[in-house]
Amino acid sequence: MPWSNQSGGPWGSGSRGPWGSGPQSQGPKPPDLEEFLRRGQDKLRGLLPGNLGGRGIALIALLVVALWGFSGFFRVEPDEIGVVLRFGKFVREVQPGLNYHLPYPIETALTPQALRVNRVNIGFDLRGGGTAMRDVPEESLMLTGDENIVDVDFSVFWKVKPDGVGDFLFNIQNPDSTVKAVAESAMRAVIGRSNIQAVLTGARQTVETAVQELMQKTLDDYGAGILVQQVQLQKVDPPMQVIDAFRDVQAARSDLERAQNEAQTYANRVVPEARGRAAKVLQDAEAYRAQTVADAKGQASRFTQVYDQYKKAPDVTRQRMYLETMERILAGTDKTIIDTGPQSGPGVVPYLPLGNLPQERSGLPQEKTGSAQQPGGNP
Repeated sequence: MPWSNQSGGPWGSGSRGPWGSGPQSQGPKPPDLEEFLRRGQDKLRGLLPGNLGGRGIALIALLVVALWGFSGFFRVEPDEIGVVLRFGKFVREVQPGLNYHLPYPIETALTPQALRVNRVNIGFDLRGGGTAMRDVPEESLMLTGDENIVDVDFSVFWKVKPDGVGDFLFNIQNPDSTVKAVAESAMRAVIGRSNIQAVLTGARQTVETAVQELMQKTLDDYGAGILVQQVQLQKVDPPMQVIDAFRDVQAARSDLERAQNEAQTYANRVVPEARGRAAKVLQDAEAYRAQTVADAKGQASRFTQVYDQYKKAPDVTRQRMYLETMERILAGTDKTIIDTGPQSGPGVVPYLPLGNLPQERSGLPQEKTGSAQQPGGNP
């Protein structure tokens, strides 16, 4: 029943307002819920195509379901591997390309870059696109086994194992930080068992291999699903404070090695020559011994033969030995024969230089001069 301006209320006249122009104010009327719903339905009906009614709502619902179903398609890039989760649990892996999983929230897909080779630097940072390098001494300074300090910068190249994508996604939270921590720990362990001289010179390959093996073992124990492909030493030097003194030591060691090499070269040249000369002396001595022994044996044999002949005819042998001896003695001397027998004359003048006369006549020096004197002492 509508309200009347003359009546004070539904039960008769009531008190008027304070100015007598109507009933006393009772506050704002509360909103009608049914009216609100009716107006919402009218607005929704206005948005739908004309005269469709419930069919339009069904069409929209079908479109929403189709879009929800198509949301399950996803693409895996060439350097990625797709991992499908069903209500958060690992179900399967998919290869690069276009793939499908049940729409959210039933299944979801993760696409980690499992085929890409990643790099972690320890002891230095690259800036400006890899052109500038900043040293990080808190990571690179390490203690060796002989209690020396060495500055080691190195890089680690790693990727996800082909069969360890699930471990990589669910067992570790920050792969780069994990690999860096494991690499630094492994390098410190290997350097701590090595001497500084070996680390700085010829043991670089040994150190790299040992660090790679230790890293792989540790990451496998963590179940990280990471494969360490290579450990590469970038710089291995003494600390900056002592690098000048160390370089002097290295230069002195190089000079020592050079002097040793030169001495070895000289020895390689001289020793064979000395051995050759020694062998020649030994061969000459052996030849002299053989010759001397042969001569001695020959003389002994000759003496024995002469003695045998002497026993048979002593006088003849004695005379023959005398003549052969005199022949051998007088063959190399100047001879002057003077007959002093009873038929010879008074002889020659004692001071006459008979030996020089033949040389003066010929005008040539003569080694052997023999002149026979005629009987009577005349030359």
